[in-house]
Amino acid sequence: MKGKIKITHSAVLYWVILNLGTLLLAAGIYFFKNPNNFATGGVSGIAIILSKFTTKYVAWLDAAFLMQVLNVILLIIGFIFLGKGCTFKTAYCSLVYTAEMQLFKLIPLELPLTDSIFLEFIFAMLLSAAGSAIIFNCRASSGGTDIIALIIKKYTRIKDVGTALLITDFFIAASTFFIFDIQTGLFSLLGLFTKAFVVDSVIESIGKSKYVQIITTKPELITPFILEGIHRGYTSVKAQGGYTGEERTLIITVCKRGEALKLKMRIHSADPQAFVILTDTNGIVGKGFRDTL
Repeated sequence: MKGKIKITHSAVLYWVILNLGTLLLAAGIYFFKNPNNFATGGVSGIAIILSKFTTKYVAWLDAAFLMQVLNVILLIIGFIFLGKGCTFKTAYCSLVYTAEMQLFKLIPLELPLTDSIFLEFIFAMLLSAAGSAIIFNCRASSGGTDIIALIIKKYTRIKDVGTALLITDFFIAASTFFIFDIQTGLFSLLGLFTKAFVVDSVIESIGKSKYVQIITTKPELITPFILEGIHRGYTSVKAQGGYTGEERTLIITVCKRGEALKLKMRIHSADPQAFVILTDTNGIVGKGFRDTL
C-alpha cells in the first residue's frame, strides 16, 4: 500500500531505549533531587528554587509542576529563536519526563526515601546522569537549559554549547547557597560537576565498540564467521611479514564487545597462530552503527 509506514525492529528498540532514558531521568529528579533541593542546574534546578517560594502560598505549585510549565515555555522560546535547533525529539523527551513526574505523585511514598543525604545524592546523580546519557546517545536532549545554552551560543560570542550550558547551570547551582543552606549549595555544585563526568562515562560506555585487526594465513576459516556468525562486514588486504617475508592476510572489522568475544574464540580455534589486535573505539559511523556523525 502506498504511503504505508514501515515499523522496523531497530526503530522500536530506539524508542524503547529513549523512553528508558526519560524514565531514569524523571525518577532521579523526582525521588532524589527534588526532595533534597539538589539544584544542579537545568530546569529541575530552577523549579526546585522557585518551589521554595511558591509552595508557601499554593501547595500544588511544586517542583514537578513548575518543571512542566518551564519546559513548555522554553520549548516555545526555542522554536521562536532556534527553529530547527529545537527538534521533535527534544520536545518529546521534555514533555514525557515531566509528565512522568506528575504520575510519580500517585505513588504513596514519603520523600526523601532515606535519612542519608549522601546516599540520596548518589542516586540523584546516577539516575539523572544515566538518563541524560541515554537520551544524548539517542541524538536527542531533554530540552530545558539546553535551549538557553543554544540561544546564548547563537546571540553571544560564546560559541561552545558546553561552556554556555556550564555557565547557565553554575549560576543555578550557586544560588542554592543563598536560598537554602551551605550544605545544599555544596551538594548542588558537586552534583553539577559530578553529573558532567558521569554522563561522559556512560555515553562512552554505551557507544564503545571493538576495532579488530587480524593477521592470518587462514582467512578462509575466519571471514565467513564475520559475515554469518556476527553479521559484520570486513576489509581484507594482502600483507607480508616483515621478519619472515611470508604472505599474510590482514582482516579489518569493527563490532560490538560481545561480538568481539565470539570472534576471538573463532580465531583461536581456526588459526591459533593468528596475530590479533583489538582496540576500544567510539563514534563509529556506517552501516550497523551510527548513520551520521
